[in-house]
Amino acid sequence: MSDTTDSNAEGSEEPEDPAESRRSRRFRPVRVLTAGVFALAGLIFFTSFDTAKGTNIRTDSSLLKLSDLVQERSRKNGRLDDSNAALRQDNESLAGRSGGGTGAAEAARLAALERNAGTAKLTGRALTVTLDDAPPNATAKLPGYPEPQPDYLVIHQQDLQAVVNALWQGGARGVKVMDQRLIATSAVRCVGNTLILQGRVYSPPYRITAIGEPAKLRRALSASAAIQNYLMYVKVYGLGWKVVEDGAVTLPGYSGTVDLHYAKPVE
Repeated sequence: MSDTTDSNAEGSEEPEDPAESRRSRRFRPVRVLTAGVFALAGLIFFTSFDTAKGTNIRTDSSLLKLSDLVQERSRKNGRLDDSNAALRQDNESLAGRSGGGTGAAEAARLAALERNAGTAKLTGRALTVTLDDAPPNATAKLPGYPEPQPDYLVIHQQDLQAVVNALWQGGARGVKVMDQRLIATSAVRCVGNTLILQGRVYSPPYRITAIGEPAKLRRALSASAAIQNYLMYVKVYGLGWKVVEDGAVTLPGYSGTVDLHYAKPVE
């Protein structure tokens, strides 16, 4: 009896569970997904290798960054402005030698138009306003104010526009932003943390110079609600603000094109 019992115990097997058997043979999408990820990674590596052709595509000098292209175009525009100014000066000099077919009255009228248009040099007492970004590690200097967000620490387009508008309202006879004279069609625009003015790009600090009565210009700055709001950020987060009387200053005449590209005069 003992031998028979042992033999039956060793030779018996548990019956296979049909449900368990079906689970082991069941199709598993995760395996196909994993194989697809490895295949895609291999394709990316191969494409990168084929594109590089043995070079470092991250530092290839032929691939200029967008900022490099913008700076190069800005420098080109500056050179074109200088060339245009030189040609205009030569033209005016030649016209003056030949009389230009105009009398004294017509010459005076043209000179007045140039002054009003901002294409002639202008000399007088001036006031310069300088705006600058806050230090990158700036914190709130006064209690009760939140910690600064990135937008709190940089100069915005409306800040520059507020200063320019206040100076005009204060009786400025001419305004220069950085090294360019403003005219009726000038637009002060910011893209990111840079100023784009008449096709050229500038970084802070931004300097705005106006010729006029300094006391009136200061009063106009103080009366601007937008500037008062900016000065709050100056006190709390350390944005740059400086107002200086320069004495006698000569602003350059505008040297760019005066043609309208996107508007036409009313007939």
